[in-house]
This record gives sequence, structure tokens and C-alpha cells, in this order.
Amino acid sequence: MIQFFYENVPHSVNTKYIKWLEEIIFAEEKKLGEINYIFCDDEFLLKINQDYLQHDYYTDIITFDSVKGKTISGEIFVSLQRISDNASTLSKNYEEELRRVLAHGILHLCGYKDKTEAQEIEMRSKEDYYIARYN
Repeated sequence: MIQFFYENVPHSVNTKYIKWLEEIIFAEEKKLGEINYIFCDDEFLLKINQDYLQHDYYTDIITFDSVKGKTISGEIFVSLQRISDNASTLSKNYEEELRRVLAHGILHLCGYKDKTEAQEIEMRSKEDYYIARYN
């Protein structure tokens, strides 16, 4: 089950994305476990970044993996404020940037990484593929 929660931000993400995210999981030949998206502001996510990852910078997403075998589970924290800023900086549509970040979290749980340049290219390719399949 995929659920949406909110910390320090209005309830503004349409639950229509849940079906699409489930389709990504099934297309990657994984099983759906429990996935919680926690939408928040920059300061909330910065604190998580500092406390759990010892990073002192803003980010748009942090994914905590609880995957067991092919069953995808985890906590995905998303800064809506950072997505808005990134969309503006990149001259992208907010909804498209939101979809990219939502897919990014799921892809991490499916086993994709983005630490090296090759991994980042593969991750971006997967994101683009699933964004194009969004109805």
C-alpha cells in the first residue's frame, strides 16, 4: 500500500499518482509492500538529512529502504518546497518535477542507485521512461 502523509505543508499532492507509482513497481517486476511518502518543507527534510545521513544541505528527496527480497517497502521524504524551487530553476513544470521525484524514490526502492555518473544516467533514463508513461 502506498500512502501520502504531510508535515509542515498543505495536503496538496493528488492521490492519482498512487496508481501510477504502483504500475512502476509492477513494471520493475517487484511486489508492493508498505510505502509511505512524507511530503514536507525544506527545513523538515534538512533536519532528517542532518540527523540520519549527517549531510548539512537541502535536498528534494530522501529514501529509507525497507525492501525485503522483491517486496518494495520504505519511507520516502519529499520536500515540496525544493521541488517548486527546482522546477523554477530548471524551467520545468512543477507537476513534471513532482512526478520525477516521486518516481525517483520508487526507483531507489527497486534497487537503482545514482551515486556514479553511469548510475545517474540509468536513473534519469528510467525516470524519463516512466514519466512518459504517466496518464
